[in-house]
Amino acid sequence: MSPLEIGLLILVVLIALFAIGMPIAFALGAVSIGTLLLIDGFRSLDILGETFFSGLNSFTLVSIPMFILMGAAVSNSPAGKDLYEALDRWLNRVPGGLVLSNLGACSIFSALSGSSPATCAAIGKMGIPEMRKRGYPDEISAGSIAAGGTLGILIPPSITMIVYGISTETSIGRLFLAGVIPGLMLTAIFMAWTLYSCWRSGLKLSDVTQHYSLKQKLEILPRVLPFLAIVAGILFVLYGGVATPSEAAGVGALFCLVLVVVVYKMFSARPFLSMFRDSTKESVMIMMIIAASELFAFTLSSTFVTQSIAGWISDLEVNRWVLMAIINVFLLVAGFFLPPVAVILMTAPILLPIITSAGFDPYWFAVVLTINMEIGLITPPVGLNLYVINSIAPDISLGTILRGSLPYVMCMILAIVLLCIFPSIATFLPELIMGVAL
Repeated sequence: MSPLEIGLLILVVLIALFAIGMPIAFALGAVSIGTLLLIDGFRSLDILGETFFSGLNSFTLVSIPMFILMGAAVSNSPAGKDLYEALDRWLNRVPGGLVLSNLGACSIFSALSGSSPATCAAIGKMGIPEMRKRGYPDEISAGSIAAGGTLGILIPPSITMIVYGISTETSIGRLFLAGVIPGLMLTAIFMAWTLYSCWRSGLKLSDVTQHYSLKQKLEILPRVLPFLAIVAGILFVLYGGVATPSEAAGVGALFCLVLVVVVYKMFSARPFLSMFRDSTKESVMIMMIIAASELFAFTLSSTFVTQSIAGWISDLEVNRWVLMAIINVFLLVAGFFLPPVAVILMTAPILLPIITSAGFDPYWFAVVLTINMEIGLITPPVGLNLYVINSIAPDISLGTILRGSLPYVMCMILAIVLLCIFPSIATFLPELIMGVAL
């Protein structure tokens, strides 16, 4: 069999294993081991352990569980509620203030947690009931939170950006910077569409049902600003070259845990056990996928599948933007079925040499790839954020949540188009602060 035929067979078997519900890490490992046994016999087993371990043998990976713990400390404490409450009080008199509060809270909480499902769950628990109580349609209430939750993998510090940086050996600090302006742009596009959707639905955008005095607005800030200061501090030490991502993540997680104790007087061990349990589960899941993806990548390389795919794509005599359109469609379809971490680990090492040889910036491409993964979070059949919202508000059907989310898919596609027309949206800040990448 030719390498491309082997690659096609691997893909079919992998999809079949995903379809029967096998965990991603186990499916990748099973396909890799089976392929190596068929191609090279039992002697290939000698290198499996070493290859699997090499996927985890990176100090930078320590940043992943630390950022996850930082997010768990915020989401399992009243910090998320206070963040939402602060934005609601300060934006109360602004037209569409509640909508802006929800999306603004999603973007800020994303920076604290780095996780889309966590953002979706934390803000959705507060935002959806409040929006429904004030007369917002279920589609707008659920759809805006589901879409706002996707910002968690774009706005730094982002777990997916860390995974991309490790798998492609690119600067994580530069990747974080590349996601800042696109993340803010996408938040603004979401806000603009939501306000238009509310206006089209005949809703009064001025909320006069609740008034807050200046004292009420100021009294909540001391509970919110320290957490925002941690995010600002993490970004500062990363971009200033003061600390590595792992060091910054570790200190950030420690400070968040200390703040939770100091600000909210959480002296009981039970919430902390929950934080560490949830963090451990998510971290182990991601680490297993990373290790299995390393084995999968080794298998594809050993059978020359990776080289053949790269050669086939590079031999296509098409305009580089047509090539990018093909890659975007491929990523979009992959995101429909697989979580962002798995897609990045499986595709980024293959696609990076292709997009760089076509003259595209790898950090710009990371942002485009991430937005494609965001689309997958609110589209079936996986659509993780859709199910998170449904678990929060079970009386809102998945169909209603999906209808409310689909317009935001178009907003994300618009963001990708804008990035293609104006690549400096992603590259300006990294080049300004860290210089031009060599």
